[in-house]
Amino acid sequence: MSELVLWNLMRGALTTRALALAVDLGLPDALADGPKRIDDDVAYRVLRALASDGVFEEVEPRVFRNNDASELLRASGWDDFARLFGGIWLQAIAELNATGGASFPRVFGAGFWDWLAEHPEERAAFDRSMATGRERRVERLAGVDWRGDELVVDVGGGNGTFLRLLLDRHTGLRGIVFDLPETVPDASTFDNRLEFVAGSFFESVPGGDVFVLGSILHDWNDEHATKILHTVRASASDDARLILLEDVIDAGNEPDGAKWLDLLMLTLVDGRERGEAEWRDLLEAGGWRIEHIESGVIEARCL
Repeated sequence: MSELVLWNLMRGALTTRALALAVDLGLPDALADGPKRIDDDVAYRVLRALASDGVFEEVEPRVFRNNDASELLRASGWDDFARLFGGIWLQAIAELNATGGASFPRVFGAGFWDWLAEHPEERAAFDRSMATGRERRVERLAGVDWRGDELVVDVGGGNGTFLRLLLDRHTGLRGIVFDLPETVPDASTFDNRLEFVAGSFFESVPGGDVFVLGSILHDWNDEHATKILHTVRASASDDARLILLEDVIDAGNEPDGAKWLDLLMLTLVDGRERGEAEWRDLLEAGGWRIEHIESGVIEARCL
């Protein structure tokens, strides 16, 4: 059993690359209409390996069909995730070492965000992949206790789609999407209840009643995350609220995807996932006091 645990971990890079290859070869779409014989040697071997781990299904020798897992690879976002993990992220992960710090800049010659800005196709793929969990994040945010007439500032809010979904659920809310000037807003989401403001959250953010940071702070180390929190605090009234949509790492040895996401953040941007004590210390250093914390949603008030 111990040997199996080690083997499954050590072959992880092969699994990641095989998923990317399956997408690059168009295999999920090729099987969309039902079982198909695969004569190509590489495609066959990739499918056979993935089927042994529950992605695709071999129904007869060399005949494969999609299953629920491989069908996901046909959906926008999951195919992009597969290419990212099995492509540029895998290259950066291979150079992660014990000295610490992000390995992505060492491999690609630029920081992750700067590199994406220079590669619009990869940036678009990244944005699509990040949208895969949007509905789940909206559910978490919609479940917060809303007064009903607040001005919500989505800090690092991207093209505005996420905040639009929240405003559609709570029709008394108004919103501001705040992100970098190079962000391309989705014009269809904006109206008299929602506007886009360009800027950097290291310099200033618009004022509001509630500030939402959705998976923003895990992209940054403690020094930079504290700076972001100070910037938000400077624009907040004393009764303003802060809502973070972030994982909270559990102690102990139970499976926790956030512990692996933590290594990815280290690899790409020198960021990190945090446990409860780390979140409390970070927010206090940034001028905030946690009132409620669970994995997925952290609510805080100004100190």
